Amino acid sequence: MSSKTLFLVHCLEEYKTAKNSTGKQIITLFKQYGVLDYIMDCYEALHVTGPAYIVEDIDLFIAARR
Repeated sequence: MSSKTLFLVHCLEEYKTAKNSTGKQIITLFKQYGVLDYIMDCYEALHVTGPAYIVEDIDLFIAARR
């Protein structure tokens, strides 16, 4: 598995835990708003940040698309 894919899983797990949701709910949300592509496209910038920043960044990304 590539480092980008592992990071994507890490982000999903962090977000799932922060939102007290299931993996299925988060995958559906991420697909709906294009979060999966965003994380992959911004890997270089995001992978050096902490979990709290990642969750906040994803929240901002989703909010901008609602």
